[in-house]
Amino acid sequence: MGSTFKEQESGFTDENILISHDRLFKIDQLRTRNIGKYLPLPQLVAVGDQSSGKSSLLETVTGIPFPRGQELCTRYATQITHRRDNDSFIAVSIIPKPWASAEHKESVEAYSRQMNDTAQLQAEFPAILDEVNICMGIRTPRNPTGQYTFSEDVLKIEKCGPNEDYLTVIDVPGIFRTMTEGITTENDKAMVRNMVIEYIKDPRTIILAVLPANVDVATQEILALAEQYDKAGERTLGVLTKPDLLKERSAKASVCALVLGNRKPLNLGYYIVRNRGGDDDEDDSELSNREDLFRQHPWCNLPDERVGVGALRVRLRDLLGEITDQAFPIIRTELRDMLVESKAQLDALGASRKTSGEQRQYLAAIAAKFQELVRAALDADYSRSKAFKDGELRLITAIVSATECFDLTFKRLSSTYLFVKQEGLGEDDEALEGPASFTNVDSSAYPELGDLMVKDWSTKPPMNGIMGWLETIHRDSRGITLGNVSPAMLASAFRGQSIKWETITKQYLSLTILAVHKFIIKALYNVCRCPIVHQRIAGSLVSELISSYEKAMKQAMLLVEVETQRKPYTLNHYFNDNMQKTRALKMKNQLMPHVESIAMDHPLRENPEVCQYVRPEKILSVVENKGNAEYAREEIHDTLRAYYKVAAKRFVDYVYYLAVDHCLLSGPDSPLLLFSEKWVLGLDDRKLASIAGENQQITDRRAKLEKKVRDLKEAIEIL
Repeated sequence: MGSTFKEQESGFTDENILISHDRLFKIDQLRTRNIGKYLPLPQLVAVGDQSSGKSSLLETVTGIPFPRGQELCTRYATQITHRRDNDSFIAVSIIPKPWASAEHKESVEAYSRQMNDTAQLQAEFPAILDEVNICMGIRTPRNPTGQYTFSEDVLKIEKCGPNEDYLTVIDVPGIFRTMTEGITTENDKAMVRNMVIEYIKDPRTIILAVLPANVDVATQEILALAEQYDKAGERTLGVLTKPDLLKERSAKASVCALVLGNRKPLNLGYYIVRNRGGDDDEDDSELSNREDLFRQHPWCNLPDERVGVGALRVRLRDLLGEITDQAFPIIRTELRDMLVESKAQLDALGASRKTSGEQRQYLAAIAAKFQELVRAALDADYSRSKAFKDGELRLITAIVSATECFDLTFKRLSSTYLFVKQEGLGEDDEALEGPASFTNVDSSAYPELGDLMVKDWSTKPPMNGIMGWLETIHRDSRGITLGNVSPAMLASAFRGQSIKWETITKQYLSLTILAVHKFIIKALYNVCRCPIVHQRIAGSLVSELISSYEKAMKQAMLLVEVETQRKPYTLNHYFNDNMQKTRALKMKNQLMPHVESIAMDHPLRENPEVCQYVRPEKILSVVENKGNAEYAREEIHDTLRAYYKVAAKRFVDYVYYLAVDHCLLSGPDSPLLLFSEKWVLGLDDRKLASIAGENQQITDRRAKLEKKVRDLKEAIEIL
């Protein structure tokens, strides 16, 4: 029963032991550097209610002689580590709480004591604990000015020597239900409970649930808490203490049933040990005498591997080695992934920018990246950056699509009335096939665009009845002229026929402005991942952006006014070509009913040649039979149609070149050129600081990320 650790390790080869020892040492190094705050580390944690015998158990298992009659070490977690080393010594230090202030961290990390052996430690331990309490700020009778009853700092006791076996156990303060007046409070109770939860919730933690055998396990809060975070019981090992206090036969039988797995089973099972009592003075050499109890009935019927401190120590060593070997490669992968992610988050914050020079350099770098995206977007060079996986950054493609929609919508819907079909001018009506191309566009995500965006995206199709409408214009607009069609009458007809140009053009400009604005906002986010700086840049640009958009819209409306409100005029030869073609086709169509045929013999041909002709008097009747009103109406119609074709094509091109391309894309005042290095250089120091300056939140986040990157790099080097 009192067999040593060495006698019970036959299940491991020397090679396996060396591997586990090396890995356990590395995990302890990670724990010392607080890597456990980033990801769970394999560990054994002893938890239990107050007075459960937990500290005595740890003393028995680890050989560290905790002072009798004191509960000082239960005010904080205590990490006891055994490590093989050429020299024999015991080192005492403090691991600061994960998020300790720089001042507190410096203070506790400076504490260090070293002893030659356990005898020296036992003699000096009370004084050491007094020093530790002062350093941590624990309030005790010897340190009445301390601020805290409990601390999240960790006392580390490292026992090294050539014969030591790797074992690390963490002792967590015991859960208590009743407060002690003047010592503990409800806040202390909650703090201890939360501390226990923080340790046991990690999936790589083996929970040593220390339970006094003389108390019904069903009433032990710590076991219920362990079950909450280890529902399957796969990583909870029960340790029953104080069996010597059991007197009744039924109570002993109940405890034996637990150890044998017949009651409230755990996958890792229950162990039973007898610790040194509070008034016992014997040392570990007399451990076997204490455990003579297990040679008595009914304890003698329990399996040897479940009884006594020696068996428990072997099992704990094996468990820690197993979970460490299983987790080791996974931890390395997790650390590498975490380092990559942390570096990316740190890069997104950019370089430190406390001075105006750093701030200007930071913003200038962002502006340079932004202009690179602008150039690539305008050239459709989408392979230049991964950012273009977002379709809304493919700016010139969106503009081309919008312009094609504009051209198609203009051909189909821009005229108020349908022109009269004329055989031979099939291109007149090809644009009327199919529905309109513009659809409703949602710009609610960009309320700053406000009134620039049209609200109604519908456009009525052209109506029939153009000749009746032209007759009304002719009748109501006649003046004293030598001809039937005056320039004013044609201008009036063109204004009426082009009345929808303004609406369609506003729709087109709204679509292109939205595409440009989306690109700017999303491109800014892509080159500046810090949301605060991104918002500040966008906020500083919005007024000038809106001004640029308004200029583009005004330019387009000027083109609408020039085309629709001025006297029709063009030097484009297609106007005359269209007029001549229209008149020729009209004359042909009017004469066709009067065409006659005659067969004429030809001396060189076998069959007679058929000739077609129209009698002169028929030609005169076709030309002369029209009244002034009819002639004027047809003349206005034909002239309007010929001019409308030329004007519409010219207008669509001009709107793109002068309003969209010049004002929004490539002109000197393009909003795409606004956020540039030149703009950054023009900021005064105050404005610069308001945009690029770091607030305390960013400063703190940068410091945490920098520390995390350093810690993770060091951890990867250790592994």
